Amino acid sequence: MRDWLLNVYLAIYTTAAGMYRTLWYFFQTHRRKAFTEYFEYPELPVPVKPRYRGFHRFDLTTCIGCDKCARACPVDCIYIDKIKNPVGKGFRVNGFKIDYTKCMFCALCVDPCPVDCIFMGSTYDQSCYSRDGCIIDFAKLPLEIAWGQATLNPQAVMASKLQVEPVWTKPPDPPPPPKPAAAAKAPEG
Repeated sequence: MRDWLLNVYLAIYTTAAGMYRTLWYFFQTHRRKAFTEYFEYPELPVPVKPRYRGFHRFDLTTCIGCDKCARACPVDCIYIDKIKNPVGKGFRVNGFKIDYTKCMFCALCVDPCPVDCIFMGSTYDQSCYSRDGCIIDFAKLPLEIAWGQATLNPQAVMASKLQVEPVWTKPPDPPPPPKPAAAAKAPEG
């Protein structure tokens, strides 16, 4: 009988101690200010730490099109369109796209860049209503944003997508192969 009473006492005591702790945290949370009372987001941005890994900043003017960042990306979310430079050597970058639906913001694309043209920025809000807004082509952005001087914002991204381009262009058909000379047929039988 004594063990049973001890078990009842322990059950009531642990339940009361747990409820006391829960109610204490509830009232502490209720008394403190809300997030929007500390930071007037979106009017005033939330301060971020210097090492914060937000949306990429990209300097299109110094990119040499070496593809090292695309090869280092573990989820293959960087797409580079380039052509051979007609003057001098190297490549000219025509398109530098990052698909932020795949990107995990690991910053593994930053270190292998030999000219330091890609680095992690402090932008954390890139809200959009469709997945198309999450694919950003830095080559089509205005120069002050593509160069990394201004912050990446949804309005600039949507304005860069207003340029109508075909999704896919069919390459020209290859010429038909020359017909081989008629092979002599062996008589049957």
